[in-house]
Amino acid sequence: MSVYESPLREALILGDDKNYSKITDDIVRNTEGRPPLRWWIAFVISAATALFGVFCLAWTVWFGIGVWGLNKTVDWAWDITNFVWWIGIGHAGTLISAVLLLFRQKWRTGINRAAEAMTIFAVVCAGLFPIFHMGRVWMAFFIFPYPNTRGPLWVNFTSPLLWDVFAISTYFTVSLLFWYSGLMPDFATIRDRAKTARRKMIYNVLSFGWMGTAKQWQRFESLSLVLAGLSTPLVLSVHTIVSFDFATSVIPGWHTTIFPPYFVAGAIFSGFAMVQTLMLITRKLFSLEDYITPAHLESMNKVIVLTGSIVGVAYITELVIAWYSGYLYEQYAFYNRALGPYKWAYISMMTCNVLSPQVFWFKKIRTSVFWSFVLSIFVNVGMWFERFVIIVTSLHRDFLPSSWNYFTPTWVDMGIYVGTIGIFFTLFLLFARTFPVIAIAEVKAIFRSSSEVSRAQMSAPLDFSDVHHAEEHGHSGGGAHATVQHNKNFNEQ
Repeated sequence: MSVYESPLREALILGDDKNYSKITDDIVRNTEGRPPLRWWIAFVISAATALFGVFCLAWTVWFGIGVWGLNKTVDWAWDITNFVWWIGIGHAGTLISAVLLLFRQKWRTGINRAAEAMTIFAVVCAGLFPIFHMGRVWMAFFIFPYPNTRGPLWVNFTSPLLWDVFAISTYFTVSLLFWYSGLMPDFATIRDRAKTARRKMIYNVLSFGWMGTAKQWQRFESLSLVLAGLSTPLVLSVHTIVSFDFATSVIPGWHTTIFPPYFVAGAIFSGFAMVQTLMLITRKLFSLEDYITPAHLESMNKVIVLTGSIVGVAYITELVIAWYSGYLYEQYAFYNRALGPYKWAYISMMTCNVLSPQVFWFKKIRTSVFWSFVLSIFVNVGMWFERFVIIVTSLHRDFLPSSWNYFTPTWVDMGIYVGTIGIFFTLFLLFARTFPVIAIAEVKAIFRSSSEVSRAQMSAPLDFSDVHHAEEHGHSGGGAHATVQHNKNFNEQ
């Protein structure tokens, strides 16, 4: 049995025909030749949805944000709800890539590449909402120091909205560097397999001339650890600062110190659910069932049930603290959430976020592809309702009963939201078509300890006569000679 991993752990690379060359073929083939029909169907649907979203954004710019469902009382609604939702989704990519790398978790290798790409695309979608919420999008440069005839016009550094600009831009930059640096060895692999001079040149430029020398691998490992170290505090800081948009206000339902850890746990919760959704779609579109396995799904679902339970505790804590405070307006804010006009949203939030993940305590459901996909959608929906409940139900009934109002989204609100989902999936499908959606080098790194092939060979009884016979006849036998042959194959690939 392998000395590197417990036999109780399930294999992370399935298939009894796998070797280093086969791994390369299976993953790189998605970037070569014509894409399958199912990819085209998914791409056309996503692109059409994205174009409708762009049309709704153009409609908003032309007529103003009065076309949204905002009113005098509820001046934040779907726009900020969607912004916080997308930022939360972007969290899991950095968590998987950085934190799991630092803790040397092998199950990250099958999903980290897509998770990193998800971070980039989710932040792009999130960034649209604050910009268009300004109304005059052509004045967006006012968020930066602006030289004018009266001297520099400085932004308000005491505003949490400005803190968002710095936190999210830093998070985006570090995540982009982390994602791209990890792609360089795989770009070189595609370059070396390229059949045309043009394709070879493009991937050579993308790989920065990667040759796979020992010095390059050493620097690659060092860079990965440095970026992981920078990314880890960002996982906590970005959504903490997003929560300050609400926690630093004096509005009942928002003015609470539990928001930073509550928002971070919720972001990881929703982000892992979206990774689960994406990986199951990718697994089916590109026939990657051997590399995105039930063991990966189980590990992801364990994180989902943990963070879902943390979010459930946060919901209960909010209710208890509101009751214990004795503050009439805070108590009414939570009473209104659960029993007021938006109780349907509150019930949806509690059902999707607190109750549905608890079924993952059962291993049969935790390793089921069908239930993993269905429940990941439930979590995504529930986390959107959480942001909606926090924002809208805290605003629609303020201190003055005569100004109470009910928010109803317009077709433009819904079109922009659906459009960002289309933009996200369009970008992801293009990424999966042109880049390796799974990290080839990292999958090969765990092949010796976490594949079905290696486990079968290492668990076979060592017959020294067979090894001697194999050496005499120049072919690979079992046991120790197989180990040498595997190492030789790895170096060749």
